[in-house]
Amino acid sequence: MSTGAAFSPFLPTWLSHDAALILAARSARAFGYGFVAVVLGVYLEQLGLTPFQIGVVLTVGLAGSAAFSITLSLWANRLGRQRVLMGCAALMAASGLIFALSSNIIAFLLAALTGTISATSGETSAFLPIEQAILPQTTADRYRTTLFAVYNMLGSLAAALGALFSGVAALIQHHTALEGADAYRVLFGVYSALALMVIVMYSWLSPKAELETGTVSCPAGLTTLKRSRRTVAGLSALFAIDAFGGGFTVQSLIALWFHTKFGLGLDAVSVIFFAGNLLAAASYPVAALLANRVGLINTMVFTHVPASLFLIAMSLAPTASLATTLFLLRQFLSQMDTPTRQSYTMAIVPLEERTAAAGITNVSRTMAQAISPAIAGYAIQALALGAPFVIAGAIKIVYDVILYFGFRNIRPPEEVARVQERQHK
Repeated sequence: MSTGAAFSPFLPTWLSHDAALILAARSARAFGYGFVAVVLGVYLEQLGLTPFQIGVVLTVGLAGSAAFSITLSLWANRLGRQRVLMGCAALMAASGLIFALSSNIIAFLLAALTGTISATSGETSAFLPIEQAILPQTTADRYRTTLFAVYNMLGSLAAALGALFSGVAALIQHHTALEGADAYRVLFGVYSALALMVIVMYSWLSPKAELETGTVSCPAGLTTLKRSRRTVAGLSALFAIDAFGGGFTVQSLIALWFHTKFGLGLDAVSVIFFAGNLLAAASYPVAALLANRVGLINTMVFTHVPASLFLIAMSLAPTASLATTLFLLRQFLSQMDTPTRQSYTMAIVPLEERTAAAGITNVSRTMAQAISPAIAGYAIQALALGAPFVIAGAIKIVYDVILYFGFRNIRPPEEVARVQERQHK
């Protein structure tokens, strides 16, 4: 009996043991991303880096995520999904050690190139497209959006705990001889240990996590797009616009904004991000319920627009309490499009093209997002501290409008079935 099968009696009937292992791995990674996203900007600042240099490190990290995501998503079916996932976790462990042991910006840039040091608790790594391709084949269509909601909910809950855990740095400074940046090095060591746990989880995946034999059409093993090429190209372009806007407000920059504008310490900022991630986690099941009632595209758009308005208003907030309130409102609404976006993309492409579609749409987001932090760092220095928030909100609203009018009539199978059912009544 496999390790996964040993705990399968305790799972819902629609959740396989492979899916459960992926959920557990996602949670462990997200916990690490949660505290790294909070401390990274402040850690680099205390090492003497300027806002522009910090933005460059974040940009390189996102660019590395893009490079690994597109490469590995195109070849994962050939190389083996389990093997690729374990390799990514090994890179995650190595990058954490580099940040823990070094003080050199060149070393940080090299570690960031692995794409496994996250500037935001919202993941952009090469893990995502492979996991997103596996999950839909572990359950029926009617449970797909629910599974993605659980996948993201657990990730946000873990990220929330990770954000709270970042406050440990303040305790280390208070109770030990470690001061300044040295107190944060311990957290990067914890990050590497989490990556080792993730490797073990992936080692327990069953052969069912791989693509079924005979479904890869390219003899060289390179997963390509054929039937869904035009659709994926359109989605990728739109997701890139959204992510470009989001790159102006990655959590490391938001944490730095709270710290700089209001003088909040990391203990206070960690609590804010803990609450924000809890609200994001709570929003995922709500998103699944909304999607079942009003459709995936409607859920994506009509929760995202008000979130962008809250972000713009946040830049103008005169007090920390008002800024925090606006941030929390934005956190509850802004992430509802994540499970719905993932579910929608996987629903409208053929099974054999899902890994490539997930990789291409994710990498389009990551590549676009990679450009923004450096620009945001410059905008902070040249314009105003809150300028990135206004820019991000405006770009995201443009994305939502185009998405709605471009894709509202392209429906996933379960929505088509519901329409047909209503017509026959």
